[in-house]
Amino acid sequence: MRRITLLSLALALAACQREAPPTAAVPVKETYDASASADARRIEADVRFLADDLLEGREAGTRGYDVASLYVAQRFRALGLAPAGDDGSYYQRVPMLRGVTQADGNALVIARDGKERALVFRDEFLPGVNFNEAQASVEAPAVFVGQGVHAPELKHDDFAGVDVKGKIAVMFGSAPARFDNDRRAFYSSRRTKAEELARRGAVGVIVVQTDDEQTRSPWERGARNWDRPAMRLRGDDGKGIDTFPQLRVSASVSAAAADALLAGSGHDAKGLFQALRDGKLQAFDLPGTVRMNAHTQITPIDSRNVVARVDGADASKKNEHVVFSAHLDHVGIGAPVDGDAIYNGALDNALGIAVMLEAANRLAHEAPATQRSLLFVAVTAEEKGLLGAEWFARHPTVPQESMVANVNMDMPILLAPTKDVVPIGLEHSTLQPLVQQAAKEIGVSLSPDPSPEEVVFVRSDQYAFIRAGIPAVYLDGGYEGVDGDAKKILEAFLRERYHQPGDDLSQPIQYGDAARLAKLNARIGRLIADAPQRPVWNAGDFFGEKFGRKPANP
Repeated sequence: MRRITLLSLALALAACQREAPPTAAVPVKETYDASASADARRIEADVRFLADDLLEGREAGTRGYDVASLYVAQRFRALGLAPAGDDGSYYQRVPMLRGVTQADGNALVIARDGKERALVFRDEFLPGVNFNEAQASVEAPAVFVGQGVHAPELKHDDFAGVDVKGKIAVMFGSAPARFDNDRRAFYSSRRTKAEELARRGAVGVIVVQTDDEQTRSPWERGARNWDRPAMRLRGDDGKGIDTFPQLRVSASVSAAAADALLAGSGHDAKGLFQALRDGKLQAFDLPGTVRMNAHTQITPIDSRNVVARVDGADASKKNEHVVFSAHLDHVGIGAPVDGDAIYNGALDNALGIAVMLEAANRLAHEAPATQRSLLFVAVTAEEKGLLGAEWFARHPTVPQESMVANVNMDMPILLAPTKDVVPIGLEHSTLQPLVQQAAKEIGVSLSPDPSPEEVVFVRSDQYAFIRAGIPAVYLDGGYEGVDGDAKKILEAFLRERYHQPGDDLSQPIQYGDAARLAKLNARIGRLIADAPQRPVWNAGDFFGEKFGRKPANP
């Protein structure tokens, strides 16, 4: 049987794919920049394929994602990278559970003083996905626990004075603004909060949107896509991993409906929102009970990471690996916005994948070869909770102790020419001087994170490697504009097009800046791979002490 080429496969899929939504976007008119460098053109070509409507938003577990993963595997092959996945292939299987909230059978009812107040599904509350029970029902007392943070080293306890055992915890997201960036990032993590609630015996959790969050990301926008699937990793027993079965029900509640939860408690939403800003939240029991019903369709699925390798040249170091990562998935097809239902994910993260591919191209063909080996991993299901990276960090296709550092690339917002990049996590390890040296050599400045409150250090794939004890850095686009206000353009993207259909090929993506970023990534990787010692966490670093490990070959 003849081998099917990538192009013929793409054409076949285009012919047989499910009927496109009637609101699908009109194809973007292509332009050609004859002055662009060859590396910028290669990056543009990759982005144009990966963010095309044909791939339907590359959601993990879908045909569109599978086509994207096939494309990346063949790009690795064309660059001369060796397969480093399962069984001599470019693919690593990632087993998962897919959970979809069902329209019927969900409820959030507040019962007080003989009266009931049922919140309105989608308009006022959205149930969380339960990966352990297809149908769950809990009626229990509720307790407000601030932001659900217990940080004894900072003398902070949102649970002081209350007991959550057998109760539904009501809380705000994020973590106290007074925390340093590292601890704010760690304690903002949903996993960290769920672990604490499960340890304390809570049976459910309700996360209340604040008025500030409503301003930044309106409830109505997220509610449009209430039926988007959630995912978790699946163990050998068929059950979900890190799904916290003790927390049988969960939900989010809009800022507008917060007062309904608080009625009769002596507190109102406006006062608590202000107390949150002032750092003066205190826990209290809520009167009455809350009944929550959840109905979830749970399906086992598989997706795949794409993994390739460039062998190192040094006999004593080639069995160690510098891991480059970028997520290949996006969020798929969703509610139409201005007639467009395909969430293409051009910046998030087709561009990040393209930058990683160009870095791989440089490193595969530069002489001499690096001393340590290089791994390039296009991971799945980042948008579902860093799942592909988590699976690879837990079940790497190379010995786990051989991974010395991670260089991650996620959503570089390159919509205006800039002079800088933002290295997230630079200060945590001995990667810092290497990144600084590379930036100086490339001629790019390093800028601080402009929005530390967004805690992106725990929101992208490098965090999975950090949790495995591996020092990491994540390079983001800069905001020092050559002309115009690049920071305002960045903020407008996050406000208007992040996780929206507008993150598509119609944007003025700066492929020259992307080529520079690829060059910087490659230089950082080479410096790490050729360094006499493998990177280590800085003494006293929070993440190093929390997750760090002693290197196998110090």
